[in-house]
Amino acid sequence: MSIIISLCVLLLLSYVFDLSASKTRIPTVILLIALGWGVKQASPFLGFQEHNLNPILPLLGTVGLILIVLEGSLELEINRSKLPLVGKSSLIALIPMLLFSAGLAWAFDYFGHTGFKIGLVNAIPFAVISSAIAIPSARNLMSHQREFVTYESSLSDIFGVIFFNFIALNEEFNAASYGEFFFELFLILIISLVSTLLLSYLLGNIKHHIKFVPIMLMVLLIYAISKTFHLPSLIFILLFGLFLGNVDELKHLKFIQKLKTENLQEEVHKFKELITEITFMIRSLFFLLFGFLIETSELLNLATISWAIGIVAAIFLIRWLCLKLFGYGASPLLFLAPRGLITILLFLSIPATQVTGIANKSLIIQVIILCALMMMGGLMFQKQIKEPE
Repeated sequence: MSIIISLCVLLLLSYVFDLSASKTRIPTVILLIALGWGVKQASPFLGFQEHNLNPILPLLGTVGLILIVLEGSLELEINRSKLPLVGKSSLIALIPMLLFSAGLAWAFDYFGHTGFKIGLVNAIPFAVISSAIAIPSARNLMSHQREFVTYESSLSDIFGVIFFNFIALNEEFNAASYGEFFFELFLILIISLVSTLLLSYLLGNIKHHIKFVPIMLMVLLIYAISKTFHLPSLIFILLFGLFLGNVDELKHLKFIQKLKTENLQEEVHKFKELITEITFMIRSLFFLLFGFLIETSELLNLATISWAIGIVAAIFLIRWLCLKLFGYGASPLLFLAPRGLITILLFLSIPATQVTGIANKSLIIQVIILCALMMMGGLMFQKQIKEPE
């Protein structure tokens, strides 16, 4: 019973943090990590028994990533007027990732003698913006800024996973490896198209009172099977969400009309609400558990703090230059470059033969915390601007 009580109290506190975030401008993730860490320190006095919870973190993270990308894509509007935004956000997600990864890989190789390829595998997790933190933290920005953050961070997750898998899973980079890469992209696009149409049809036509859970389970199943074959399965999640969120824009197409769009739009609205609620719970549990698993010695590791500061400085310098290049004002978008859930998942996915001592858990924790603090500072001192009516 004590576990149930603890979970309920912690999730209710997470809800309070979420409600108060617009006033305090403190990112919920910082409070959740701090709360999880605090529970860990207090657990001997509360009589909690020690259990190995490490295997749960990747599972929560994977489900959380799927839900966060799905939730974000359901909110995005796609039409011709949005194409420049999609193009810019794609480039701003991709270019800094490539530049930063290459630079950090060189640093790992130069100072840690890792070899550039292994250095790159270890650098990529630090290069990816966490949509799990960025999207909810952008809630109080102007609508066009929120939209940019949702596109950029969701695409950063997808680009990061594709880039990481391509580098980590290939021993050599030649015509065969590039051919296989593009074939996998083509295959996941076909799978996404067929699966999206099938799931949308089921969503609009299932008459049973239980319909959203089977749909969500099928989404998870398709993702997991695609992931087993090393396909970039987040593309399916993004396209499925974009399709459902933009059915109204597509209803003039004949084959879309067969999906009974009026009924489907009503069901999509209910589906969105369910996804939002579940995403909140999974994201909260992930960061609470992450905080709980942090050892104080890892957080205060002086051997890695200089690396962490240098990495964070490079992240924001490259981001500032890229935003300026594409004509975006530096603030507040500059500060919305958190590292988090996706960083941890990619770090845990590094093959054992490519793990290095220089990119360790302490460095991951410190970079995540420093990026979150930078974001908090930037958002706290940002003037509140009312949306034009």
